[in-house]
Amino acid sequence: MNEHLRAWLRRAWTALAAFLRGRRIDPLPLLGDLRGYGRGKFRSDFRAAVNVALLALPQGMAYAVIADVPIYFGITCSAIASLVAAPFAGSRHTILGPTNGTALMIFGFYATFQDPSAKLVLLPLLVFLVGLILVVGAYLRVADLIQYISRSVVVGYITGAAVLIVTNQLRQVLGVDLPPGDPRPRTCFGLLADLARSLPSCQWETLLLSAVTATVFLLTRRCRPGWPVFAISLALASAFQGGLRGFHFQVETFEAFNLANLRPSIPPFPGGIFNSISLLFGISISVAFLAAMENSVISKTLASRSGDHPDQNQDLLSLGIANLVASFFQSLPASGSLTRSQLNYSSGAETRLAGVFSGLLCLTGALLLALPGVQIITWIPKCALATLVICIASSLVHVRQIRICLAATRSDAAVTLSTFLATLVLPFHQAVFLGVSISIMLYLRKASRPELVEYHFTDEGEMHESIDGSRQHPLISLIHVEGELFFGAAELLRGEIQRSCADPNLKVIILRMRNAHRLDATSVMALEDLARFLHASGRHLILSGTTPEVVGILTRSRTLETIGRSNVFSHDPRKPNWSTREALHHARSLIGGDEAEVRIFFDPSAKRPGRE
Repeated sequence: MNEHLRAWLRRAWTALAAFLRGRRIDPLPLLGDLRGYGRGKFRSDFRAAVNVALLALPQGMAYAVIADVPIYFGITCSAIASLVAAPFAGSRHTILGPTNGTALMIFGFYATFQDPSAKLVLLPLLVFLVGLILVVGAYLRVADLIQYISRSVVVGYITGAAVLIVTNQLRQVLGVDLPPGDPRPRTCFGLLADLARSLPSCQWETLLLSAVTATVFLLTRRCRPGWPVFAISLALASAFQGGLRGFHFQVETFEAFNLANLRPSIPPFPGGIFNSISLLFGISISVAFLAAMENSVISKTLASRSGDHPDQNQDLLSLGIANLVASFFQSLPASGSLTRSQLNYSSGAETRLAGVFSGLLCLTGALLLALPGVQIITWIPKCALATLVICIASSLVHVRQIRICLAATRSDAAVTLSTFLATLVLPFHQAVFLGVSISIMLYLRKASRPELVEYHFTDEGEMHESIDGSRQHPLISLIHVEGELFFGAAELLRGEIQRSCADPNLKVIILRMRNAHRLDATSVMALEDLARFLHASGRHLILSGTTPEVVGILTRSRTLETIGRSNVFSHDPRKPNWSTREALHHARSLIGGDEAEVRIFFDPSAKRPGRE
């Protein structure tokens, strides 16, 4: 290695180290919780962990059912993600694990795979890519951008996800099977069509057990809301079907798994590692985006209740590390769980150790379920778990939030409906990005409409808006520009000014830019084209009220030379109207006007005309 290359590598390493130090990421926030940690906090954290674990284990199974993968993928994710993420998290109450949204994305992406074994082999690599993207995003502080995602997108996607989850689980609730050899449909309408064709094969035993499970869940939740309703309902449903096995009461149950399914490993990747990465990179970006958005919403919601001030990028780092570690196990992608995090908070958790304890309890439960000879999993009916999944999905639909989004503005209604409908007809990861894209486009449409108002001066020197397009001085047009002048506004700016230039008597255009912001290259080129067009026809462009930011952009782009330095008058905060007055003086000198004094905002009741 030559000296120049070594010097370049040293400079690159120094720059990278300085960059990472500037990201302000805490390597281990858990150390702060350990200071002064005593018996009282331990009791609170462990009590909360028990409650969370009783919910996390059956929910992990449910989300594995949604993703259409073996049940231990969800159990492993619930254990590993909570155990690993908590020490690095910015929020002390957030619990990670599989969620409805991420599980549904996995189902939609892999539904077209003809070989189920290829799906299971590729899933660890997908989880690893998700974790890597999130860790890099945390150091680049991309969590700061999530706040710009419209709440209308979130409401639309959650509502659509709830409908799709219910539709997907009806097959298990009714006990019907798809025709052999047919690929699983990915959209809501495809699932409903297949379900309608399969209704003649509906089983009364499955329907009965599903009804019993739903009844137990709803009654327990209403009478004892503080109890672990999910776990109790699943246990009673399993006991019910087990007690009736001797009476030829047969329903489909889950297959047992063993300790080998829980061991960490690095699976082989068919077709080569780079081919697999190319195949999975798009869905990895989608899952990482959704997980980051879910985690951010949960963290902010709990922080508003607890008074904490968590770092969103710190939470993103913990989410990435959790997925990186989970990728070495057979696990679903991890995200922030709203139900488990709220339960953790309401159960009195005080530190991040509650998440660690919860992960340890889930891991213990997974090991017990995997012990040879126990095989508790084989007693759990698929229809009962599917019924509980539907109960959870139904609670995701918030009628009040939907009503607000539909009634607030037309843009909010369009975004909500578009995202909702997209989840029903498109793969889920595409539907989320479609909703975000529509939200951004509608925002840009609003932001790219600067206010352009033409003014004229009365005989008394007062400045008034030209409502009918008439000008007191037909040779000069004073146009007030206000708003964002980024690339989306350039064409509107150009078009409105060209409309004013259609008057053959017009000699000077004055753009009053005191309240114009975010000038970019596209708008600068529009101003330059306008200046050249006016100069070519013997007319002039004058800028007044320009801020230092605008002047700096015009100077660096050398557009100031095209417009003419004498034609630009900067804003002086001590004399707000000075630049407009000087611009008018200069305009009259350019056209040979003989008025020596300009009065603005003249008060006729005053004894002496007011001057700037």
